[in-house]
Amino acid sequence: MLADVTDLLACPQCRSPVELDEGAILCDAGHAFDVARQGYVTLMTGAGGKFDGDSPEMIAARADFLGGGSFDPLMDAVADAVVAGAGAGDDPRILEIGAGTGHYLARVLDATPTGRGIGLDVSKYAARRIARAHPRAGAVVADVWQHLPVRDHVLSHVLCVFAPRNADEAHRVLAEHGSLVVLTPTERHLGELVDLLGMVRVDDRKVERLGAAMSGRFERTGHVAVEYPMSLSHLDVTRLVGMGPSARHLTSERLASSIAALPQEYPVTASVTVSTYTRL
Repeated sequence: MLADVTDLLACPQCRSPVELDEGAILCDAGHAFDVARQGYVTLMTGAGGKFDGDSPEMIAARADFLGGGSFDPLMDAVADAVVAGAGAGDDPRILEIGAGTGHYLARVLDATPTGRGIGLDVSKYAARRIARAHPRAGAVVADVWQHLPVRDHVLSHVLCVFAPRNADEAHRVLAEHGSLVVLTPTERHLGELVDLLGMVRVDDRKVERLGAAMSGRFERTGHVAVEYPMSLSHLDVTRLVGMGPSARHLTSERLASSIAALPQEYPVTASVTVSTYTRL
């Protein structure tokens, strides 16, 4: 809940500490941000974001697919990286950027019984899901490419799972020796579907650019490859495509026709790397 993480948040306008009072987030300068009835708060200055937030349909598809368990090994790998990473101490304070439905953050919090988490996403539909993802998670609508509404050096971990990462801001909000945990897909991830369905392809230079962005701010201290076969039904494939960026580029008619031609249980590869970077 927001009450568990308010001490970690900052006003997006003046960057001062905030408190939760009678259904609003307030700072000493008088800036106020109402908490929505679904339990999340929007902490943005009003400037346009760099990315569009996920639609209700995309969030629903993601919740259904992740709830089915096919990506459980990915969630476990992220949780293991947090538990093993530096900076946890007795009070893990975790931010997930682009948290979506909050499934990954919830898995991490289950693995850290004294942990608290902020799930941040630019989509209010995502924030509604995050708000009920875990009792120790608070949901915030904000843009990763703006100044994050989080106080300086208060976090033990920042998570980026299939999400953009802002190295400067992650460095600012992490405490000394805090950890940035990044999950990125390899070129083999969902390879059986990419060409067949015209899905968005993984950028071959993504890992190279990630390393360059971390240079001088972080040291890579952990690297785990996770790859395994999945057997997906037509409904699973529909949800998998519908929860990601490919949903913006494929018509429902083309997608339905292509999926109908697949075997009832279709083999698909999950392939990612989970990297841990320690703040310098």
